Formats: sequence, structure tokens, C-alpha cells
Amino acid sequence: MDKVIDINSIALDFIKQQGGVVTIRLSPRHGCCGGLANVAVAEANTPADPSRYQRHRYQNITLFIDPTLAGQGLSVNVEGWWKLRHLYVDGSLLQPGHTNTK
Repeated sequence: MDKVIDINSIALDFIKQQGGVVTIRLSPRHGCCGGLANVAVAEANTPADPSRYQRHRYQNITLFIDPTLAGQGLSVNVEGWWKLRHLYVDGSLLQPGHTNTK
């Protein structure tokens, strides 16, 4: 997707097979000794609160993306095999000056 996020053709096909909706959001990961890191994740479903996301239509899919992740040079891909396949987000680090408030 132009300037928002890159979704490769295999991921597009997977999203269409899963219902045609994808959500890109930050997911908190807690360390064993404290600390917190937010990791970008992709899920083939509609978010619980769509009003918190930017909504885009692209090649017959609906994309919900956290506004802080849009335009960050990220890409959505698929990994795994058969029923264990799942989406993942890959890409560059967040741009300097990015403030994560979640």
C-alpha cells in the first residue's frame, strides 16, 4: 500500500482467505525481569474498537492500522506452513521522534 504499509501478494491472498480484513497494531510484550516493549503485529480480524485505527481499502481487503504505525516503512508477510500459517509485521525501526503512548 502506497505510503501506509507494504503487503506482499502472498499476505494479500492469505488475508482474503481469512475474510478480507487485517488489523495492524502494537502489542505489549513484557520481559521476564521487568520492562515493556511494544511490537507491531498483524491479525486477520477486525479490531475491537475500529475508531482507534485508520481504515483503508486495498485490493479487496480492509486494512485497520494503528495511526502511529502508518508510514513507518513496515511490511506484512506470511510465515508458517499449512494451518500454522500466520501474518507478521517486518520492517524498519520507528522513525526518530516517534512517541509510543500505549
